[in-house]
Amino acid sequence: MCAAACGLVVALAGGQMVGTARAQDDAPTKAQSELSRETLTITGGKGAKHVFSVELATTPEQQRIGEMFRTSVPADRGMLFVWPYPQQSDMWMENTLVSLDIVFIGEDGRISAIAENAVPQSLARISSHGPVRATLELQGGLTEKLGIVVGDKVDSKTLAAPAG
Repeated sequence: MCAAACGLVVALAGGQMVGTARAQDDAPTKAQSELSRETLTITGGKGAKHVFSVELATTPEQQRIGEMFRTSVPADRGMLFVWPYPQQSDMWMENTLVSLDIVFIGEDGRISAIAENAVPQSLARISSHGPVRATLELQGGLTEKLGIVVGDKVDSKTLAAPAG
């Protein structure tokens, strides 16, 4: 996968790395235009609901650019990376100028892992540590502030649709 600022789309399949690398001269140099949006809700174990308007990064090119070069991510916004099938999701922050919380969403629609406060412009790999249906990027520090944790339920129109 790629993500919040990646230059490579990668999936691990049977222990083998599969992906498409872009030539350096094809690397993005500016933020992508706003993508189509939908409402996404995260419901906590105690019933607390958090509603976000998320951009949908559904194509490999949209996913490759992600949140690159953006100077802010409002607290009620985010970007949802929807994978064609459950897969390992590896993100990094190349050319991402703001800290992000990266939320990995399992096939069951529940949060399977959270990487809080990803460091801007870092090339360190941020892993889902297993197959996920989607990856959500939110403002850095927001998951802790709102009490969003592993096991919380994530609902959206796109996630309700069957994978593939």
